Amino acid sequence: MWTLALGASYATLAELRSRLQVSDAAFTGEDTKLTAALATASRGIEKLCGRQFNVAGSATARVYEPFSYTLVKVDDISTTSGLVVKTDTAGDGTYSTTITSAQYQLRPLNGVVDGETGWPYYEIESINQYWPTYWQIAPIQVTANWGWSAVPAAIKEGCLILAEEIYRVAELPFGVGGYGQFGIIRARANPMVMARIGPYVRDPVMVG
Repeated sequence: MWTLALGASYATLAELRSRLQVSDAAFTGEDTKLTAALATASRGIEKLCGRQFNVAGSATARVYEPFSYTLVKVDDISTTSGLVVKTDTAGDGTYSTTITSAQYQLRPLNGVVDGETGWPYYEIESINQYWPTYWQIAPIQVTANWGWSAVPAAIKEGCLILAEEIYRVAELPFGVGGYGQFGIIRARANPMVMARIGPYVRDPVMVG
């Protein structure tokens, strides 16, 4: 597992070349198509999974609506470093009440899902209190370093499988952006890709 900045592809050009078993010299002219295939595969995986597997690199604030009185589902939080949770108790868009770490619990517990470590936190459960649910404005503000601290090996492998398939689709007009939907279509049609990325598909979060 390794860290990637937001927007980066989940595998490298060199790795895709190696998968296709061609030399650098023989394939230099195809670099643009290969890079586009990697980007299309990566964005397709993100859209299908409903999450990004790279990391923001610095903490920023986002607002959320609670899922229930005690639970708020958030985007993936890569680390507790720099994490700040606040609530709007007046319904005026001012997040003036800071919730201490003793007042909430992050899930999944221990960053473990189905025995796999390294997962980010994506739920915040309140302790001995209720999240405000009575305002029309999103009442919860979370400041965090969003994303995954490291890309799962299964996501990287799924990206390589999908990128190879996309590259081999001769009719795809490479060089033009916006092929995330194409990446979704190809991923869904490939059982090897779905077997790898399926465990990472999540439901949309309630972002204000």
